[in-house]
Amino acid sequence: MSRFVVVPQWQGSGSSRAMQLVDGAAAIAGDLPRASCTPLEVPLEAGESLGSGVRRLSSLVRVREALERELADVSEPTIVVGGDCGVALGAVSAIASSDLALVWFDAHADLNTPESSPSGAFGGMVLRALLGDAPARLALPTGTITTDRVVLAGSRDLDPAEVDFLAGSAIRTLAPDAFAEPARFGEAVAATGATRVHIHVDLDVLDPAAMSGVSQPVPFGPSVAEVVAAIRAVREVLPCAGATLTGFSPVSPDAAVDDLGAILRIIGALA
Repeated sequence: MSRFVVVPQWQGSGSSRAMQLVDGAAAIAGDLPRASCTPLEVPLEAGESLGSGVRRLSSLVRVREALERELADVSEPTIVVGGDCGVALGAVSAIASSDLALVWFDAHADLNTPESSPSGAFGGMVLRALLGDAPARLALPTGTITTDRVVLAGSRDLDPAEVDFLAGSAIRTLAPDAFAEPARFGEAVAATGATRVHIHVDLDVLDPAAMSGVSQPVPFGPSVAEVVAAIRAVREVLPCAGATLTGFSPVSPDAAVDDLGAILRIIGALA
């Protein structure tokens, strides 16, 4: 995998640091081969909710549609560099089918709905949208990806509604302590029965000691080496159909430089 689409979307974030996601995407792109990178224009405006309960929905829909068009005729797997987690919607919907598994590396489950979300931010709803439960313009058709094809990895900051949803679903969960045994990630994705996989990495899955440039750090996460080993274990089992890397929100250019080494290691594992 060597193609990158850079999508500096910030409208799906509920953080006061949302605009720093634009700087984060640019910083990552600056360390990638220029010839392999395609920048995708993101609306300048915040966008309107249009009565959906999702903040900035109109801009989010425009980005989804643009990303789907960009990936429509691409034959090679692509890494989509965000931006907020919401970019995974277009990245996955462009390749989604019943044989696709999702491995979701994230400190948060992203399983809220507009009704349960405490913030109205789409970044906390995107995995639920990929399962078909979201406003129509932000949801895959129900049944395209089912809960038994999802592996949720490293999540440790869940809202009560997300806990309830997980308890009644077939999503496989791997807590942070599972990273000590990377083979468990390969076993989990093999158990989905899928024939290919999309890997999503929100950088806040990492322990804050390993990654400072995230807007919602959560303690007691894995190290960079552990995440890299888990990604490699997944890729040994199934071919990677695509990937998303999101959530880089550095507070300054100097801080971005401090984190880029870790980010490039993760990109190397994905690619």
